[in-house]
Amino acid sequence: ADLMPADKVTAVQQMATRDTVLMVGDGINDAPALAVADVSVAVGAVSTDAAIEAADIALMKDDLSLVPRLIGKARRTMKTIRQNVTFALMTKMIVAGLAMLGLAPLWFAIAAGDLGVTFAVVANAFRLSDAS
Repeated sequence: ADLMPADKVTAVQQMATRDTVLMVGDGINDAPALAVADVSVAVGAVSTDAAIEAADIALMKDDLSLVPRLIGKARRTMKTIRQNVTFALMTKMIVAGLAMLGLAPLWFAIAAGDLGVTFAVVANAFRLSDAS
C-alpha cells in the first residue's frame, strides 16, 4: 500500500518464487506490479488506464468481495472447457472408430462427430452464463 512502484514489483516477484500471485490494484503506481503478477486485477471504475491495461481483469466496481466470485467463475469456466474437450475428443474417436469398422455410415460419423459435438459443447458452455 505505502510502497513505491519498484518496491511493489520486487515484492510481487519475491512472492512469485514461492507461489502463484494475484495482485489487486487501482492506480498508476500499481501498473508495474500488476504487469509482473501471475494474475492481476484492476479494481474500480476510477482505475487508471495504465492499471487497466496492465491487468488481466478489470472490475468496474470498488468491491473486493467480487474477487472470490471471479475466481469461482474462472474455475467453472476451466472445468467446462475440460469437459468440452474431453467430450469432443471421445465422441470423435468413437464415431470415427465405428465408421472405420463399417458399423456407422460416413454421413453419420460426420453429422455426429462435427454437428452433434458442436451443438453439445456450445450447450454445455451456455451453462456458464446462468452461473453467478
